[in-house]
Amino acid sequence: MRFNNRAIVLYGAMSILTVGSGCALFKKKKPAPAATVTVDPAKKTADSLKKASSLKPYSEIITKGTKTQVGYFTVHQKDKKYFFEVPDSIMGREILIVNRIAKASADMRNGNFGLAGDQIGEGVYRFEKGANDHLFLKRISFTEYAKDSTSAMAPSVVKNNVHAIAEAWPILAKRKDSSAVVVDVTEFLNADNEVTYFDRKNYKERAGMGAQQNNKSYVDYIHANKTNVEIRAVKTYTAGRNPTSNSYTVELNSSMVLLPKVPMRPRIADPRVGYFSRSFRDFDANDQGVETTTYATRWKLEPKPEDVEKYKRGELVEPAKRIIFYIDPVTPKKWVPYLIQGVNDWQKAFEAAGFKNAIEAIEAPTAAQDSTWSIDDASHSAIIYRPSAVTNAMGPSVTDPRSGEIIESHIFWYHNVMGLLQKWYMAQAAAVDPRARKPKFDDKLMGELIRFVSSHEVGHTLGLMHNFGSSSTVPVEKLRDKKWLEKNGHTPSIMDYARFNYVAQPEDNVGDKGMFPRIGDYDIWAIKWGYTWRPEFNSAEEESKVLVKMVSDSTQSNHRLWFGNEMEPFDPRSQNEDLGDDSMLASAYGIKNLKRMMPQIDQWMSTPGEDTKNLFKGYEAIWDQYTLYMGHVMKNVAGVYHNVKVNGEPGFVVKPVPFEKQQRAVKFLNDYLFATPTWLHNPKVADKLGVNFNSELYQIQENILYPMISRMKLSKLLDNETAGKGYGVTNLLDDLEKGILSEVYAGKNSDVNRRALQKMYINRLMMQAFHANDLIEIVPPGIYRFGLSDLKGMFQSRLRNYQLLFRNTLKKTGLKKETRWHLDQLDKMIEQKFVAERQGNLR
Repeated sequence: MRFNNRAIVLYGAMSILTVGSGCALFKKKKPAPAATVTVDPAKKTADSLKKASSLKPYSEIITKGTKTQVGYFTVHQKDKKYFFEVPDSIMGREILIVNRIAKASADMRNGNFGLAGDQIGEGVYRFEKGANDHLFLKRISFTEYAKDSTSAMAPSVVKNNVHAIAEAWPILAKRKDSSAVVVDVTEFLNADNEVTYFDRKNYKERAGMGAQQNNKSYVDYIHANKTNVEIRAVKTYTAGRNPTSNSYTVELNSSMVLLPKVPMRPRIADPRVGYFSRSFRDFDANDQGVETTTYATRWKLEPKPEDVEKYKRGELVEPAKRIIFYIDPVTPKKWVPYLIQGVNDWQKAFEAAGFKNAIEAIEAPTAAQDSTWSIDDASHSAIIYRPSAVTNAMGPSVTDPRSGEIIESHIFWYHNVMGLLQKWYMAQAAAVDPRARKPKFDDKLMGELIRFVSSHEVGHTLGLMHNFGSSSTVPVEKLRDKKWLEKNGHTPSIMDYARFNYVAQPEDNVGDKGMFPRIGDYDIWAIKWGYTWRPEFNSAEEESKVLVKMVSDSTQSNHRLWFGNEMEPFDPRSQNEDLGDDSMLASAYGIKNLKRMMPQIDQWMSTPGEDTKNLFKGYEAIWDQYTLYMGHVMKNVAGVYHNVKVNGEPGFVVKPVPFEKQQRAVKFLNDYLFATPTWLHNPKVADKLGVNFNSELYQIQENILYPMISRMKLSKLLDNETAGKGYGVTNLLDDLEKGILSEVYAGKNSDVNRRALQKMYINRLMMQAFHANDLIEIVPPGIYRFGLSDLKGMFQSRLRNYQLLFRNTLKKTGLKKETRWHLDQLDKMIEQKFVAERQGNLR
């Protein structure tokens, strides 16, 4: 937390004036020597905050002709001055302040940042009356929390969590009945403050902004409403370190949203159901220690009072407050119906939670329909259309930190995401869908792709995380079964990054229902868990006991409800862009389709009279898709399955990927990557594009081979080997050399690609076998030091054996000079490392 610098300067100046005046008076008349003066510290602090003059009558401040807007606090405007009239009724109430860029400058782009709608600040604040007629605005922290204000710990938590004073204003006047105070906020709003504008320095730095230019900055308007106050300001900043511009002018919007007096009852998060969450150190949860309590983030959905009994009987009812998304008025009209449908598709999921018509998308009102409506208002959720080259869409939310309640969400839809959709669908579906065999899709096809992405992003705004493990619950062969796919879809969750069904073959005749992601079993179940209203419980803790059992029962009886976190580092079931329960089989089907596509890519993607950029995109898409398949397979090597369990729940928590599956993964890489995939080389296209097949292939091979022979994976494999319970380091190196060094063992010549691969392999082994300063290096937990483990000895022994192999192979006849040079070079490379180690020259 940071104090507002202007406030600190103000306090300091007042304190100096007070002390200085006192000293002057004492000099005029010295006190008797025996007398002592005791200054009450509390009085001294209070004196330092006194304003120069006493309170004025209300009518002197709020004069005739003042423009007044009444909201949860009142805003007055007189000439160029702004006054807040803050009633006693909201003193101490939590106010969520959310700041966004309303209009941006084209010169301030920095990656995804620098567009209208970007959030540049968020915090919870309170108005509190301060000493001697000052009004404080305090920033509230929820890092540590005592939920029960009557608990023994509560006073200590409060004492050790003083909230920062973000701003302080002298109170100018009080309402006649003393029920509200008036402060002048003009200077505060005109300044570059951290409350209503950029609340972190790095946000401005990312945009290349420097200091505010006051003569070019002003408040445009303030709108006061029942539960929110909207502030719009035009701000001009120096260009900072950006040499291409002298200044930036932007419009910033700050929404001051009054949070509920009584927070929504939270729902304690369960890691087996993928919800975003808010956490805090909870001093009430355990009287013998400190625990972290985590709340799932979700909207507040409750039935209307008159429908409570219907809801309890199991009848579908409308919620008291529906979730409504407004479509940005600047969105191209032809895409609006698809974005709306992507939102409305979630209706069936909410029906599982007992609510009908719980969520809806509508077009935002025009200025003529409602001049006060603003898409930047934090009480409105919206899908924001962005004219940007960024290939992305995202759905962040603003939440109440006290309960996890989602207050609003802005989905950002970048224009160029359609370029990404075209690339994905072409690479994954063109073999089976003729509509994908062109550089520009028909509007209907693109609209359906937009609908899928819209649904995915809306899922995030409902609180759902990515479920990268969902598609792993589907047997690969079912992905070719048209009837099964039409019923179940190719993944149980639209929150997976399963994209499109690349496993389906042309002869399977799979249609859109089997190719496109859609809201599935997991999504419906997760919404039911998060949004079913449960009035029978008195607390989140009481409710949690029942919900934990419900999740255990559900996931044990239906494996399609399994949640695989996207942050899983070792579990090959939780990967993005993959499909099915077997990466090797799924990737083989995918490559079969890519082989069909490569010979036709020129015909599909080239347009007479145009340049080759579309052809390049198509060619690149095939290579990128192929690379994904290699990565999916590689994660099985040294992979560890991880299931989150609660105490008493049957089944394993962690176990290595089965020996047979890891061995098949290495064989797949030998067959499909290390054995030169000549089918990827389309000479006609490569010549048109100026692409070098060899260098592109080497890059992919290195990107797979190096991580596979990494400390992280080798440590897992060594654990397996030492315990004698799975695929180990020796197995990995044995299987790799069978594929990579096959010509050497057979005494045959190798071509240029294979020679490069073999050098790459030996070089990677040497990097691990001769790592310098291993014993003093900081190594992450669970990762072995080569100097302390058996790994260094294993690798050096194998390299010595390879030297013998190379020397013996050189004795054979029939080898070409290129192969002889190559083998001799490998032998010398290894020997030089051993010599350097003996001489202490390793670096």
